[in-house]
Amino acid sequence: MSGQQRKINYDKYPEVVVQGFDRSAWQEWPNIVQALAVHIAAQGLAKTVLVVDCYHGVDLAELVSQLIEPLQPVLAVNAEQAKFDEPHIHTMIERNLTDDRVFGVLSCHTMPEFFDAERVQHLRTAITAIKSGLVVVYGPGAALIADGDVLVYADLARWEIQQRFRRGQLGNWGAANMNEDVLRRYKRAFFVEWRVFDRHKIPLLQRAAFVLDTNQPGVPKMVAGEAFHAGLQQVTQQPFRVVPFFDPGVWGGQWMKQQFDLNPAATNYAWCFDCVPEENSLLMRFGDVRVEIPSQDLVLLYPRLLLGEKVHARFGAEFPIRFDLLDTMGGQNLSFQVHPVTEYIQQHFGMHYTQDESYYILAAEPEAKVYLGVKTSTDPQAMMADLAAAQRGEKSFDDRRFVNQLPARQHDHFLIPAGTVHCSGFGAMVLEISATPYIFTFKLWDWGRLGLDGLPRPVHLEHGEQVIDWQCDTAWVQEHLVNRIEPIAEGQGWQEERTGLHEREFIETRRHWFSEPVLHHTEGRVNVLNLVEGAEAIVESPEGHFAPFIVHYAETFIVPAAVGPYRISPYGLSRGTTLGTIKAWVRG
Repeated sequence: MSGQQRKINYDKYPEVVVQGFDRSAWQEWPNIVQALAVHIAAQGLAKTVLVVDCYHGVDLAELVSQLIEPLQPVLAVNAEQAKFDEPHIHTMIERNLTDDRVFGVLSCHTMPEFFDAERVQHLRTAITAIKSGLVVVYGPGAALIADGDVLVYADLARWEIQQRFRRGQLGNWGAANMNEDVLRRYKRAFFVEWRVFDRHKIPLLQRAAFVLDTNQPGVPKMVAGEAFHAGLQQVTQQPFRVVPFFDPGVWGGQWMKQQFDLNPAATNYAWCFDCVPEENSLLMRFGDVRVEIPSQDLVLLYPRLLLGEKVHARFGAEFPIRFDLLDTMGGQNLSFQVHPVTEYIQQHFGMHYTQDESYYILAAEPEAKVYLGVKTSTDPQAMMADLAAAQRGEKSFDDRRFVNQLPARQHDHFLIPAGTVHCSGFGAMVLEISATPYIFTFKLWDWGRLGLDGLPRPVHLEHGEQVIDWQCDTAWVQEHLVNRIEPIAEGQGWQEERTGLHEREFIETRRHWFSEPVLHHTEGRVNVLNLVEGAEAIVESPEGHFAPFIVHYAETFIVPAAVGPYRISPYGLSRGTTLGTIKAWVRG
């Protein structure tokens, strides 16, 4: 169970090989154009209306020049002509955007609200006037203009949208703000656009003849709707991984570079988001074509099979568990922070559950520590005054006076219910296990740093002061939040331990140490696991219902609720050694 050097075998591009649809996907524009032309001709209609609806961020110029113009339509209609103008849209969503740089209020808007009924009717009249040939309606909201005889949905993952924000290639939908602060553009996308577009695309994906992958500029892929759904249904019946993405940060470290074979020239890597289905991608292979879709599509379209009935009943089509990695090995402290309690996040931001979390320590340097809870007898007014003075630049926050600093060792588990002040110190590799509302972090002190953009990182003392639980003091933290390890069961070559989380948190976590096969069962609830010790393991169905699945050290994988029983065994380099997994699921 030591932190010995391991062979690099982390899979950065995990994929699901879909069975039975090898000829149902196409790559590159000429092949996609030909496939669509054949499908349109097979309709046998004198007039065909092709609708190409799009997620925000899809490159419409590329779509027009490479797909629509080669199809030679007699009329091409950009649906965005019917969208309301920017001032009108801003007035609609102003309450959701707020004046804050980071936080808004979740939108309940729907796509039709953004379109002018008179403009829509004008476009419909123009389409009706065409009596023969091909008419193409394209762009976000295209399906509002015409039902169409053939529907294509052009999709894009949220992580790629963020990269286009950062590269200065993309503004928000309905806003000429390409040069606006990236954090404000992300906020608008998170609180408004992605909510609106996800609601809009669910019924479209259910009936689309084709789904278009536009994540790689100039390298599109397209999959037939039947194959797309067969692939997603297959995913709900087997263990799988989403595509991890890595990001630098002012506090980022060096551990992941070596362990995961990342770009050695990068300054650092702070985060690895390896189970955030709202923003990760899912790779599905159809024959020779690997299609990338937002993993959110799986959550939206097949939530019951993925999550299970009880979890779906509680959270709807939302994936409630998040695993990610935080690397401060050779880096710096994270920001000192706190997450909102449930009533606060409901009242202020429109979320119905909050970001409870925990830190599981994958690796640690000798001086590593975790800041967790306030010291006994801390005066709240004194601590907030000290934080305010630090924020004004008058002094550094006196963390030693106010905050518990706990040594962090490999395989320690620190529980962090909402309202508990906390952060990881330098020298730690943290597996963060949390509820999914992942942007609701109130920074209280950031050690006087600027962000990578050269701007001060946002600090939210006014929010933080409202949610800090001052009862989470030294004695309470030691009793309730540090290594609450409880033996549960054991057998030949394995043992199971409960490691948390706190009773205020809805996530249960169990750790298994094993040198022999261990039988697990989803019990009708989605399971999320990470291999926290050992080079590689194999996940199998006792009844042969899915192909054997190989998982490597530090990889997070999802076992859908519909899987039921599954077995994890040492594999390859790990045979004859002791391995460890940490597993999370929703209680209740």
